[in-house]
Amino acid sequence: MTMDTRNAKRASRSERGSVLLEMAMTLPLLLLVCVAIFELGRAYQTQQILTNAAREGARMAVLPDASTGNIQTRVKKYLEQGQLSNFSTATVDVTTTATIPMGAGTVSASIVTVNYPFQFTVLGPIAKMVSPKSSIPGSLTLVATAEMRNETQF
Repeated sequence: MTMDTRNAKRASRSERGSVLLEMAMTLPLLLLVCVAIFELGRAYQTQQILTNAAREGARMAVLPDASTGNIQTRVKKYLEQGQLSNFSTATVDVTTTATIPMGAGTVSASIVTVNYPFQFTVLGPIAKMVSPKSSIPGSLTLVATAEMRNETQF
């Protein structure tokens, strides 16, 4: 074995060790970024479901014979069909006597607001494990509101 071959083998082992060390340092960060993307994607999808449920409730609320109970039931049914795990904990507020500006005056309107407690499944617990005083919440309340002009019966 020549001197050049021995030096090449030592350099190769040294490089493998540094690659292993670099991977050990960057892999947790890469996994954290991947988990954060996943969790924020879930939150965005949930917000879209809430927005659509509020719109569905507002569409129903503007009808002349709509009742608050029927509107709340329809919104919760939409949340269930959107496959939100704890849709029953959502709160639905319906106001059918609101006024909104239209042109130079105001008109009667209905406003539906949906509040939903969103739980981070991975990001919150990991943040608390790494730093107990972390500012990343384990849960947050997502809110969606929809308003529509009331229909009049002729």
